[in-house]
Amino acid sequence: MPSLDRVLQQVGQLNYVWTNTESLFIYLIAYLAGTSKDAAVIIFLTLNTTRARLDLLDRLAKLPATPPETRVAVLGLTERLKKEAKVRNKYNHCIYSFDSNGELSGTQLMRVVEFDDALKYGKSEALDDTEFERVQTAIQAITSVNRDLWAFFAASGIEP
Repeated sequence: MPSLDRVLQQVGQLNYVWTNTESLFIYLIAYLAGTSKDAAVIIFLTLNTTRARLDLLDRLAKLPATPPETRVAVLGLTERLKKEAKVRNKYNHCIYSFDSNGELSGTQLMRVVEFDDALKYGKSEALDDTEFERVQTAIQAITSVNRDLWAFFAASGIEP
């Protein structure tokens, strides 16, 4: 079982690489929408969820005027980030559970699920070494998307 300090360090790194990568959406928005960086910043900040920003990028990429190679590249990048968003969202929207000795034992999701006439909330999951590896894998995958965004910018003549 990873210690609380290790988990918090990994979650902090997960948030850092995510935020750093998501901030690059500003340049992608400007490029795909044919607008200025200032206008793209306003659009980025107005869309206050990652999901909305990813949807915007997907929709801009699917416009008929978008070159096919750009469409494929952008949709590939957004799809990869959507996959990793599940891990990021889990650790940003959970509480941590502790055992009777005060040791970290798992996570409890802060989500309500409705079933006909009943509610379930707070799904608990173990936070073991396998789950810890999942976070590390997500960090590596997001970092890879970040590098690929920079490569896309260079190849497309985008200057962040």
